[in-house]
Amino acid sequence: MENQTPETEQQKRLRASRRAVIKLGTGIVTGGDGQFNAYHLEPVARTIARLKHEGRQVVLVSSGAVGLGRGRLGLHRDRLNDLVIRQACAAVGQSLLMHEYEKLFQAHGLHLAQVLLTEGDFVDRTRYSNLRQTMEALLKLGVLPVVNENDTVSTAELDYLNIRAGERIFSDNDRLAALVMSHIDADVLVLLTDVDGLMELAPGAATSSDAKSNVIPLVEEISPELKALAMGPSEGGRGGMLTKLDAAEIAMQAGGVAVIANGRKPDTLKRIFDGEPTGTVFLSKTRMAGKRRWIAYAAGVRGRVIVNTGARDALTGGKASLLATGVVGVEGEFDAAEVVSIVDAEGLEFARGISDYSRGEAQGMIGNGSSHAAPGSRANGRATVLVKRDNIVLLDRK
Repeated sequence: MENQTPETEQQKRLRASRRAVIKLGTGIVTGGDGQFNAYHLEPVARTIARLKHEGRQVVLVSSGAVGLGRGRLGLHRDRLNDLVIRQACAAVGQSLLMHEYEKLFQAHGLHLAQVLLTEGDFVDRTRYSNLRQTMEALLKLGVLPVVNENDTVSTAELDYLNIRAGERIFSDNDRLAALVMSHIDADVLVLLTDVDGLMELAPGAATSSDAKSNVIPLVEEISPELKALAMGPSEGGRGGMLTKLDAAEIAMQAGGVAVIANGRKPDTLKRIFDGEPTGTVFLSKTRMAGKRRWIAYAAGVRGRVIVNTGARDALTGGKASLLATGVVGVEGEFDAAEVVSIVDAEGLEFARGISDYSRGEAQGMIGNGSSHAAPGSRANGRATVLVKRDNIVLLDRK
């Protein structure tokens, strides 16, 4: 008998996974004419049906509503540069998207549920908890949730949430899929796109005609050098390879496996869950606790706390809480129990945390003496704890 090659860790985890989030990019869902691409999606539906019949739970995160709406309205792609037009196209396209998915999955005996999410579903802890309960109920009922951002209202709520456009929790469905995966403790995040994976040499960057772009098969750490390989946004979609790396990083922090692969190849999804080498696999080594993941990735940042060098060193070098004496300034409006960004004197964000006090209370606590952070919930004198250590998450800003 021939010796069989032992399974790798990523193959074992993919084959043994019980809960998965699968995200379909715009280029997979729709064609250049803005029509639903049943040809690319039939093999995906067939594999999802097989996974569910095997007893696995699947959540589908789908782009494409804006593209379908644009196609139905007969609008040129350039019209999507107008935010209001994009929202209008999303409103038209959402029902079209679900109608197409109903037809696609009905042939496999699957029931669907539409789940439209906004920033507030992640920012507000009560809504965050309710979302988890709803998703768990749908999965236990054997339903396939189809998730998308509610584009028709999500931007409008940014002012209400006090989130600037550049600080959005999810500005694309890659990150949304990762946050859903993290929230429901899924084992696997699959991002199906129109490229084969993360390339060692990005397409279009070759300096000679014989230069080749090779797929990186396995990533165990997302380094700055790796991010430098990321491509820009693809035509028709809001995401690009950089947003997919961001999503993969969230999945890794959640202790799961992420895969970026080519959804235009009919056997891709099947190969992934059969443990066959496909695309780029991101394998986690550690797992961040759920509350800390919420602080780092899902919570809305309401304000900024600026700290001095001593406070930064204490926070990054040990298990210190943030004392009011280490704070040199506060910005934005926030209440007690809301998440704030912790930045150094140069404005570099290196941590986030849940403030024990409002902006006004914190402003009144700022001291003028020797400042540093220290362990514990309270020090002598004016050294009041502004953010407890258990509520602080350090961010990798290499």
